[in-house]
Amino acid sequence: MVTLNGKSVEDRLKHYLERDGLGVRRAVLELFLQEHIFTTEEVYQHLKNSGFSVSYRGVSAMVGLMNTRLGIFSIDVTKNHNAYSLKDSYKDVVQLLLSRKEQPTPISGNVIQ
Repeated sequence: MVTLNGKSVEDRLKHYLERDGLGVRRAVLELFLQEHIFTTEEVYQHLKNSGFSVSYRGVSAMVGLMNTRLGIFSIDVTKNHNAYSLKDSYKDVVQLLLSRKEQPTPISGNVIQ
């Protein structure tokens, strides 16, 4: 099992998804399971088109935190914009956690500003 800072990535990701009151994090991870490379702008547009009330800055921060804190993304910084993709070694654990029927804890307000 892969660990990051002494805690398994699966545990960190599970805890991260448990705090996903609006389903935004889940939607982003489902997008990355499509095995494509996405810029922050593409992730932002996908979420907006899916009906989420998000800002570009909020999406940028969320994807950046997923990259640095969870360590599940590969990042290409050689282009004009950062391009992210889900690392192959984490696809199975992400798919497993997303397939579970656990519902996020509802919260009020807009998480991403």
